[in-house]
Amino acid sequence: MREIAGRVLIDAAREAAALAHAPYSGFGVGAAVLIGDGKIVTGTNFENASYGLSLCAETVALATANSQGHLRNVVAIGVVGGTLARDGSLSGSALITPCGRCRQIINEASQLGGRDIDIYCGSADGEDFAHFRASELLPHAFGPADLGIK
Repeated sequence: MREIAGRVLIDAAREAAALAHAPYSGFGVGAAVLIGDGKIVTGTNFENASYGLSLCAETVALATANSQGHLRNVVAIGVVGGTLARDGSLSGSALITPCGRCRQIINEASQLGGRDIDIYCGSADGEDFAHFRASELLPHAFGPADLGIK
């Protein structure tokens, strides 16, 4: 069951990645967040000419979930990325995992929701797939609980 949910999220993330705004790196990333009620919210990376202002797909997807009132209800997230062609197709065989900043953002949702969010990572070509828990990707994380927020 877990792998099926992961594959659905990876497929949704792959579709989202086709819409990435990545004119500088040419590397599209898509993320798909599963909410407890079964709804899927997606996001893409959004680059900016001032590179430091760029947004990661996972952050965009989680911020969208939050804007819809669902941050505490996130149960899983899928991430996929690769070289983005002009037609929106992705290529590449590397397994994509969230960057450190995104791991911290995912940890925030995990702690606020009281669950260890499942993270499914895939390659653009669909050949590589892995499952992690948020706590595995960011052990000893600092978050809301450290500030007394439950």
